[in-house]
Amino acid sequence: MYKLSVLDKVSFILVIIGAINWGLYGLFNFDLVHILFEANFQIASRIVYILIGIAGVDMLIFLLKTRK
Repeated sequence: MYKLSVLDKVSFILVIIGAINWGLYGLFNFDLVHILFEANFQIASRIVYILIGIAGVDMLIFLLKTRK
């Protein structure tokens, strides 16, 4: 059995946040990350989006490693 690393746990959380954000955006045209970081912190919201993307790639690698 594969043991979850801290990176995997953080990635799970970020992927869930990303999925909720996409769901809210698709249903209500509401961008949660943009609302949380506002226009004043545009670089912070870009960093969050980049981290969510990296987390998605990490989860893809996680699935490939645990698939036996």
